[in-house]
Amino acid sequence: MTPEVPYGEVCRYLGYRGGARPDAETERLIEELSGRVREAASPRYACARLPLALGEDGGVSLGDIAVRSAALRRNLDGCRGCYLFATTLGAEVDRLISRASARRVSEAAICDAAASALIEAVCDGLNERLREEALAEGLYLRPRFSPGYGDFPIEHQRDIVRVLNTPVRLGLTVTEGLMLAPAKSVTAVIGISGSPRPHERGCGGCEKDNCGFRR
Repeated sequence: MTPEVPYGEVCRYLGYRGGARPDAETERLIEELSGRVREAASPRYACARLPLALGEDGGVSLGDIAVRSAALRRNLDGCRGCYLFATTLGAEVDRLISRASARRVSEAAICDAAASALIEAVCDGLNERLREEALAEGLYLRPRFSPGYGDFPIEHQRDIVRVLNTPVRLGLTVTEGLMLAPAKSVTAVIGISGSPRPHERGCGGCEKDNCGFRR
C-alpha cells in the first residue's frame, strides 16, 4: 500500500523552514497535487542480502562490488553483512511531473517535492520492515547509505542495479549521466550488525550541514 505523502516534508522540500507556512492557496495545491502524486505512484522495491568485507583506507566489498569510500566504511564499521536496496515510485510519477511542468512551474515544483517526500516515506517503510526482520535474528541495521552521498561514488548506482536486476524487476535503470530512471527512485546500502549503534536519524546525523534541504 502506498503511504500518505507527508505534508511537512513536502513543505520542507519547497523551502518552508523556521515555522514558515505556505499561504492558503499553496496549501490547497500541496494537498491536491500530493494526492495526484500518490495516485500515480506504484512503489516497487528489490533487496538482496550480501556478505560484507571491510578493508583498510576506505575499502569495502559488498558481495562482488568493490567500493572505496571512507564514509561508507565508517557507516559499516562493525557490520557482518549488508542489504542492497532499490525502490522506485514508477514512471507515471515522472510523467505527472513532466505534464505539470508544461502547465505551471509552481505546480511542477509541488509535484516534484511531493514525489521526493513520498519516495523517502516508501524507503522508511521498507527500512522498517527490514529492521524487524533483522531484529528477529538478533541483528541490527545501520542507516541506509546511497551512492553519491559523501565520497561513495555515484558510479556504483550501476552495480546495485546490476546485482538486483532492477531493469527487469522494477523497470529501474541508470542513465549515461548516472541518474536513476524513473527519477523518483533510490538505491542504497544498509549495514547489518550484531550490536546496536546509536545514531541520529535524518538531517541531524548528516555531515552535510550546508544542504538546502536540511531540517
